[in-house]
Amino acid sequence: MTNLDHGKFSRVTTVFHSLLALTVFLLFFTGYAVAFNAELWWLVELMGGNTGVLAVHRIAGFALIFLTAFWVFYMVLRAGGSVSLTEVLPTPGDIAAFVQDLKFAAGLAEERHPNARQFAGYSADEIPLLSYVGKGVIAIFTVELLLLMISGLLIWQKTMLIDFYNTQSVVIAFVAFHGSLGVIMVMGIMFHTFEHGFHPAFYPVEMKAFLPKSDTPEYHGEAEAGSATGIERLRLKPSWGWVTNVMGVLTIIGVVSILITSMDYGGYPISETLVFGEGSLLRTVGVNIGVLVLFIGLFLSMYGNVLRARYMRQRRQEDRSTTTATDGGTDD
Repeated sequence: MTNLDHGKFSRVTTVFHSLLALTVFLLFFTGYAVAFNAELWWLVELMGGNTGVLAVHRIAGFALIFLTAFWVFYMVLRAGGSVSLTEVLPTPGDIAAFVQDLKFAAGLAEERHPNARQFAGYSADEIPLLSYVGKGVIAIFTVELLLLMISGLLIWQKTMLIDFYNTQSVVIAFVAFHGSLGVIMVMGIMFHTFEHGFHPAFYPVEMKAFLPKSDTPEYHGEAEAGSATGIERLRLKPSWGWVTNVMGVLTIIGVVSILITSMDYGGYPISETLVFGEGSLLRTVGVNIGVLVLFIGLFLSMYGNVLRARYMRQRRQEDRSTTTATDGGTDD
């Protein structure tokens, strides 16, 4: 581990991040098994049919609401929580960084904004942990989750909505909105998986999302003398090139397939009926590739926790060895 992988989250946040990821992945798997019933028939059967899929989807939905409510109260009530909340709000510096990076992409600026140089030899003290990109991801993710929870609760009892509005069209619109928002979010999650799982500095998993910053090496004086970030110690794994290319292709196919399939089902953005159309071979292959990318994302999330547990066990063994040597004993 190098200084590039400096800690980002607190201990509570790392746990919350893992539970949130597990919940969101469950919602995606079950939600798309319902939406793309013909293409994901195997997933429906695996979860006990449509009844089982809907049960898991609703349980995961309640888990998401509970986690979100817990997190909001935790952030507001804990010491310094208000400061942490203000840290995720955009600042004039974020806007300046965004504009400069746009100019750089268009060839109108000679270099990217310094905040984007975390992986170019700058230390953790020189680069903010949360750039405008990270703040944007948090804002978009928060709004999407909030709208998904509200629309999901509203369409739980469709007959109640039909009776309340005295029309079926409003219910179809709510269902279409819930599904369309899910499609947009699942595309973002696939890119999120690719971005953080296959970045050359982190491959195969970004440990800063799983290891609390209080347990990262930088807080224990383990950095080598004369090393600013440890970037010179990074070595690409031989498998990185071809694995990243394969995952890039799968991510693009998955994103395009799920987008096209959602547009092809009963009209877009407002579905004409509550009954989805029949599947096709190309749609089946594409949607399943998208779900495969999600499964890889879930696997990487679990793998990150395995690496964290392995690292912490190694730390405890080293501490016990040091204590034994200090007391004059042996390691036997």
